[in-house]
Amino acid sequence: MDLDAFRMLLTPAGRGALDEAVTILAGGADPVAAASALRRGHPADLAAAALTQASLRRRAEAKFGPDAAVMYFTPHGLEQATRPEVAAHRAARIRATGGPAGGPAVLDVCCGIGGDLLALARAGCAVDAVDLDPLTVEVARANAAALGLSSLAGVRTGDAALADPGGYGLLFADPARRGARGRTFDPMAYSPTWPVVLDLVARAPAACLKVAPGIPYEFIPEGAEAEWVSYRGEVKEAAIWTGMGTGGRRATLLPSGATLTASGAEAETGPVSRYLYEPDGAAVRAHLVAEVAALVSGRLVDPQIAYITSDRLVRTEWTSCYEVTDVMPFSLKRLRAALRERRVGAVTIKKRGSAVDVERLRKDLRLSGDNSLVIVLTRIGERPFALLCQPVTSDDA
Repeated sequence: MDLDAFRMLLTPAGRGALDEAVTILAGGADPVAAASALRRGHPADLAAAALTQASLRRRAEAKFGPDAAVMYFTPHGLEQATRPEVAAHRAARIRATGGPAGGPAVLDVCCGIGGDLLALARAGCAVDAVDLDPLTVEVARANAAALGLSSLAGVRTGDAALADPGGYGLLFADPARRGARGRTFDPMAYSPTWPVVLDLVARAPAACLKVAPGIPYEFIPEGAEAEWVSYRGEVKEAAIWTGMGTGGRRATLLPSGATLTASGAEAETGPVSRYLYEPDGAAVRAHLVAEVAALVSGRLVDPQIAYITSDRLVRTEWTSCYEVTDVMPFSLKRLRAALRERRVGAVTIKKRGSAVDVERLRKDLRLSGDNSLVIVLTRIGERPFALLCQPVTSDDA
């Protein structure tokens, strides 16, 4: 979709075509039939733009919920947009820095289609947003208007590297992490590059940087807080906070909002006990496994592996819990025999510190039976082990 085609969608005729496209797709029409039906009443370029947007709205429902029905998207913009729950969490933290009178004025650079922009405006922050791509700017502006947030959210085309964050209370930056070859994990390949981002941060009174969860620790500025956010058990992203009076490492769970910070805890190491705990990925990324071990009165099975074991069953949202039934040195022959004896026909395979190819192992096990198990492949010392487990559910005593 180009800029002119998108602007057509914002006209009365374009809105009508988009409404028709939504209705046609909701009726189950295939793409060819949908295009033919829409072209009977609209020019071909408008019909194509409307069908593209209607399709994107359907895809966006999983991420944006009811808002997707009135929002606008680009394919890359939808893929890269922050999940609203994560954006709302960050916006609430930013809003709290403004005191009772309202949130701080925010400069949002690399705003994309406006996921964070919308959350900040909803939290009461006045936001000036900048993006280099004119189409993306138009989409973000249309989203602010569609959700009634235009009075708090201004969007313009501009180069983030040339922005001046000094006149704002906070800089929010979401540098692009996708190049011509796809997603990049190297901050030096971000756009703008990491040195440019850090220069913006240095000129801002406070800042929040959205980064990939796997950002190397050496890229985190000294004195900054690095926060990893998990949504329903999946690590979504990390944020680096500066000028907020905090530092160190933080893990946050959504939607509950539970948070964990470094306490200086040190975890002991010991043999596998009755229960095995797998820490949430946000705690693992934040190097807070020892803090999680303290929550369950546990110890590590290996000092380099993020598996915790304990004799106690402790309910905490920071872990998944399994009851260990067998611990054995890893051997395909022995593992296969154990599963055959237990008539196991379905397994969930987890691994940390193991070089085993999970999919090949699944085939080599030649499973048959009515029972199910969790197999945990790990390393204890220098030896590979397999742990046979059953998941502990909320109904277990």
